Amino acid sequence: MSTINKSTNSVSTRSGLSSSVTRGLAVLAIGGVVLTSTGCNNAGEGALSGAALGALGGLAIGSVTGSAGKGAAIGAVAGGIGGAVIGDQNQRNARNNPNR
Repeated sequence: MSTINKSTNSVSTRSGLSSSVTRGLAVLAIGGVVLTSTGCNNAGEGALSGAALGALGGLAIGSVTGSAGKGAAIGAVAGGIGGAVIGDQNQRNARNNPNR
């Protein structure tokens, strides 16, 4: 059962979460599985994967506060930087340890 709050124009589910938050969390979970299964072999791949995953996470968190766009932008930047660092480290480890 869902209820509609006319003052905020949002729909709440039985769990109390709005449908946009629930949808955002589902997309985040699916995106996380897809992106982490492909790996980050270098800084470029890591930056793209991190930016996409960060944008999804920021979108989900930002939709709770009503600033989904800002959350997605901040998440994309933070995720891109983090993904680039992780991808670079993965590339260095693979180059230094070829038998792994």
